[in-house]
Amino acid sequence: MRRIIPTLLAVVSSFAIQSVAVAAPMRPNILHIHADDHRPDGLRALGNSILQTPNLDTLVERGTTFTRCYTMGSMIGAVCTPSRTMMLTGRSWQRIPKAPGAAPNAGDPATFLPRVLAAAGYQTWHMGKTGNGFPAGLAQFETSIRDEGKAGDRAGCSRRLADRTIEFLKSRPATNESRPFYIYLAPPVPHDPRSAEPQFHKLYDPAKIALSPAFLPQHPFDNGEMTVRDEKLAPWPRTPENTQQQLADYYACITGLDHHVGRIFAELKAGGQWTNTLIIFTGDNGLSMGEHGLFGKQNLYEFGGMHVPCVFAGPGIPKGTSEALVYLMDLFPTLVDFAGATLPEGVEGKSLRPVIEGKSRKVRDVLYTGYRDCMRSIRDDRWKLIRYPLVDQTQLFDLRLDPRELNNLADKPEHAANVARLTAALEKEMSQYGDKYPLKTAHPKPAGWTPPTSEAAAPQKVPARRMPQ
Repeated sequence: MRRIIPTLLAVVSSFAIQSVAVAAPMRPNILHIHADDHRPDGLRALGNSILQTPNLDTLVERGTTFTRCYTMGSMIGAVCTPSRTMMLTGRSWQRIPKAPGAAPNAGDPATFLPRVLAAAGYQTWHMGKTGNGFPAGLAQFETSIRDEGKAGDRAGCSRRLADRTIEFLKSRPATNESRPFYIYLAPPVPHDPRSAEPQFHKLYDPAKIALSPAFLPQHPFDNGEMTVRDEKLAPWPRTPENTQQQLADYYACITGLDHHVGRIFAELKAGGQWTNTLIIFTGDNGLSMGEHGLFGKQNLYEFGGMHVPCVFAGPGIPKGTSEALVYLMDLFPTLVDFAGATLPEGVEGKSLRPVIEGKSRKVRDVLYTGYRDCMRSIRDDRWKLIRYPLVDQTQLFDLRLDPRELNNLADKPEHAANVARLTAALEKEMSQYGDKYPLKTAHPKPAGWTPPTSEAAAPQKVPARRMPQ
């Protein structure tokens, strides 16, 4: 039985459809490319005109892009760990396995995404990042190949990823009657150390890379996580030259990944699977790269830690953009929905299929994020509040007029009602998701911060270690 997607979708402000959807099989193949430390503007088609990403751009050009997708939060500096765990379990950050509020069945492997799709008849295959990538969930794939991209040939990790994926695709029966596949590719790029094949580094001259309008030599106050390892990868004060070099290397890794993803796309076409494969491109978390004086993902700015790219393309997916507020954990029920699988009890994410198909404009009214005990934020369609309880600081941004969060309005008397409204909404969301950290402390620390002199003189060559799960 085939389900026909309506050939005309209403044009609304949050979902601008630009083409007619086509008939979609009930059980498509699924290819999910989930990059490491990938900014929400990290493709040319997503707004970065410097980047050369022709292959991933085709997904944006023919599919649906969610411009407001986030990972919910992290209780550790390795934001990728809870992020990937939320995605593969469909649970919020305080309720994933090993979290303080985890439900009794949260660690049941039968409820992890690869097992759920396997039970629906999918062949499951993973390659790439394993450390800090929810190993218990990756162990549930029929095949899981580890490649952290650090031992021996870091620059070749994207090439190896494509080589092995193409081998897997060629090994499958050349018939559409075979089991559909669920491929989860987890390239360890563009995370540092940022080393791509030489031809990709040659594409980016650091001197020609423009800095973000939000670039600062130093963050204006202590956000509670000023010297985590990511922040030690650049000197204090931040310099334009160092930032441009880091951006050049970052872009080279993205372009290298794009090139090898293109090889996988070519094999899907050659094998007759292109038109029956749902392709998703996402990142596990963002990265500041000099914005607001920060380099890491341990913050809650829009172009900082939690905001990620999210693109769907393939059979039945219309061309357009959605401004719905979504989490990475929403991918779990969305893929289950498209696969015709059974959703396990305890999944908190919401299927994005109704938004993709134009039946709904949104799945939630507000979206909140958090980092350890030192930052919480909430946003709606226009306004965003960030609260720093340890130093008693609040920021309010009008994202419609100030998307780079340059002008803090929290202390303006005319915005007091906005601050109160969003603070109440934040408290409500925190309660709903079992977040018990207070938004105020009886004895806040001084907000001022001075870099340690021993670390301010030169960039720190910190090993690319991972925090324990």
